[in-house]
Amino acid sequence: MASATLEAITTNSVKKGDVVTVARVAGIMAAKRTSDLIPLCHSIPLTDVQVKVTSDDALPGLRVQAVVSTVGKTGVEMEALTAAAVTLITVYDMAKALDRAMVISDLRLEEKLGGQSGHWRRQ
Repeated sequence: MASATLEAITTNSVKKGDVVTVARVAGIMAAKRTSDLIPLCHSIPLTDVQVKVTSDDALPGLRVQAVVSTVGKTGVEMEALTAAAVTLITVYDMAKALDRAMVISDLRLEEKLGGQSGHWRRQ
């Protein structure tokens, strides 16, 4: 995003309101609704959803990290990816009047613990 857009977001001066807080809530809500959004995705009872949004002046832009937990026997990768994606889409929606050229990129799984396939971490 443009530096001015990042500044407007971090100083909470975007007309639509507190972008980061609204985007975090949207991401948490999305994680809980993943099975409604992704065909054939199982509904999984989640025990925790954390969405962290940090600003990065070097980009300039925002970085999002979503961590999702369950006590179920399956992974929650789709829920974490959905949370991160919807968080970023919400940022775009709230700030698009300032910067329609914003780009959402590098959405990826970094680490997974548990489930049948065990522990996986991006190298």
